[in-house]
Amino acid sequence: MDIILIPGLWLDASSWGPVTTALRDAGHHAQAVTLPGVGEPAAVSGDLGMADWVDAITALIDAADAPVVLVGHSGGGNVAWGAADARPDRVARVIFVDTIPPAPGSGISEFEVVDGVIPFPGWDFFPEEDVHDLDAQLREKTAPLTLSVPARVPTDPIRLTDPRRHAVPVTMLMGALDQPTLESMIDEWGPYGEEYRALRDVKVVRIGSAHWPQFSVPETLNRLLLEAIDRPNSGV
Repeated sequence: MDIILIPGLWLDASSWGPVTTALRDAGHHAQAVTLPGVGEPAAVSGDLGMADWVDAITALIDAADAPVVLVGHSGGGNVAWGAADARPDRVARVIFVDTIPPAPGSGISEFEVVDGVIPFPGWDFFPEEDVHDLDAQLREKTAPLTLSVPARVPTDPIRLTDPRRHAVPVTMLMGALDQPTLESMIDEWGPYGEEYRALRDVKVVRIGSAHWPQFSVPETLNRLLLEAIDRPNSGV
């Protein structure tokens, strides 16, 4: 299976290192990507928006010989869903890693712009629920892997126009939420809840981690990804 691994904000292809290796060892063709403008100064990245990130993944889908699996971590989930919307007949499954399908017109979040780009704000910026399993040693090891992102991208609205995306099978690997818990909350999330309810084939699986399982529990994430990739579609 062709698998495209899309990192979240501030991360590049190297953030998927152990995951990419595990998927390839299992016989899959796994390709981790670095999205356009990541780590580049404003002179290079200033004009880039979410559509450019989606286009980069769409080009990889078009180059594949068969339908692909898209894996999107955090803000990379927006990119994955935008690409699934652009090529719903070429995506076999979307796997969200600690994020949910975005609603049409939504952004990722807002962060401080410095010198025309958005630098990594540091691990202490995030709430404890997002970083509780990143100890001091792991934070020190991973912080140098972070890069700036284009200033427009985190707030740029995602363009979703093809309702066929709702037929693409979805697996959501959530750090702390299982399916009953998520579904007890989802209707309070406005248009995000509407997008979730429109999915025809969705499975939510609890990882038992904080927000960066590829760093904190890579073996668990690898196992759950392989299970999701091999999961048969529901047929609904």
